[in-house]
Amino acid sequence: MTTSDVYIDYNVTNATFPGEDDHDWADVVSTIFKGTIMVSIIVGAILGNLLVIVSVMRHRKLRIITNYFVVSLAFADMLVAVAVMTFNASVQLTGRWNFGYFMCDAWNSLDVYFSSASILHLCCISVDRYYAIVKPLKYPINMTKRVVAMMLLATWVSPALISFVPIFFGWYTTEENQGFRYDHPDVCDFKVNKIYAIVSSVISFWTPCTIMVFTYLAIFREAMRQEKQLHARMGNQLLLNNSRDCNGDT
Repeated sequence: MTTSDVYIDYNVTNATFPGEDDHDWADVVSTIFKGTIMVSIIVGAILGNLLVIVSVMRHRKLRIITNYFVVSLAFADMLVAVAVMTFNASVQLTGRWNFGYFMCDAWNSLDVYFSSASILHLCCISVDRYYAIVKPLKYPINMTKRVVAMMLLATWVSPALISFVPIFFGWYTTEENQGFRYDHPDVCDFKVNKIYAIVSSVISFWTPCTIMVFTYLAIFREAMRQEKQLHARMGNQLLLNNSRDCNGDT
């Protein structure tokens, strides 16, 4: 190899090709933009849900049965922003998982746990509204503080059965995926097997959604019935007023 060959190789190695700087700057700008959006969403979620919690705590008039569920739901959503969205932002910005095997299981568990808890809270709120609107006479009997406490306890305990337990024991995925995760600690994919997908979806999605559809349909029908009664009363009152006016004229 001649001196000129070495010189040419050195120049090629250290050369900056056209467009590389622009490409790097585009990546930096894109990362900053995505990071700003994600941080804004996380901070907004934390502050918004915290505002709900503080508002109910500070104002006695807001301390009603329904708002117990709302406060608990706000707390769950706030924890989603703190414990789930932050790690997801890290993955989106760096393109890899940087926290190890154990934290990957913890992150996936928290994601499933808080998501399931949020859905169950919405289900509890629908049941509360069902008794308040469709069966108002039974509401004080059925929706006592003790019943509400038991419902809230169930919404916080039951999601652990489909999140922390199966995920940390490895029941949620296949052996191939477990082996892949051991070999690639910088990847944190949540690939589930069929049994876990069916069981978890039935417990955390389909059952609560079925209950919510039933309760809100019943609430809608009751609202329509009350609206018809209101129109009927207004019509009868209008006829009565017209008849009085006619009698007064005669």
